[in-house]
Amino acid sequence: MTTAENLSQPVTTAIEDYLKTVYLMGRERGPVKTVSLAERMNVKPSSVTAMIKTLAEMKLVEHEPYYGIRLTPRGELIALEVIRHHRLIELYLVEALGFTWDEVHEEAEVLEHVISEKLEARIAAYLGDPARDPHGDPIPALDGSLPDEPDGAAPTLADLPVKARARVLRVCDQHAERLRYLAELGLLPGARVQVTAQAPFGGPVSVRVGKAVHALDRRLAREILVES
Repeated sequence: MTTAENLSQPVTTAIEDYLKTVYLMGRERGPVKTVSLAERMNVKPSSVTAMIKTLAEMKLVEHEPYYGIRLTPRGELIALEVIRHHRLIELYLVEALGFTWDEVHEEAEVLEHVISEKLEARIAAYLGDPARDPHGDPIPALDGSLPDEPDGAAPTLADLPVKARARVLRVCDQHAERLRYLAELGLLPGARVQVTAQAPFGGPVSVRVGKAVHALDRRLAREILVES
């Protein structure tokens, strides 16, 4: 991708972080509110307001008061390029360097901004042009397109009825301790599972992985996307 050309000012690391965050939040909930963006990025709302003004001047976002922030096509392509870097790096760290899936997010947060297009291409070729990272997150293609798989419509482990069988498609949680816990349970992308019980009143979900049955916190179960 060559998405940063012909802009009024350079695309900095901070700009890339904002665009990436707006994209990811927009996938979850549509147009992004300033206060929600400030909470997600752990900055003051006034800082978000100033940055969004800059991004709007660069024609990377559109901001409608009382409606929210959304990316322009150019802004979305830059966000997807950063996400592609991030997810390729995560997979490379696991496949080539022996990192575990709970160790790679913070490393990729730094490296996503600095790798060259040449290095990105080498990493992608080494990995066989993969479609997903170690957590099952889709890796955007060079043109910004995503794998033609309806993750947005995929049920979570918490949605499945008792006795339902499924395959883990994606783990959305990036918290290192929770990822280590899920790995210990065998709840990794590709794992075959069966729901054995659904406790009432928001209680735990019991799930069979292999021969073992584990009671999983419902909030965590909602972070695990599955497919039949």
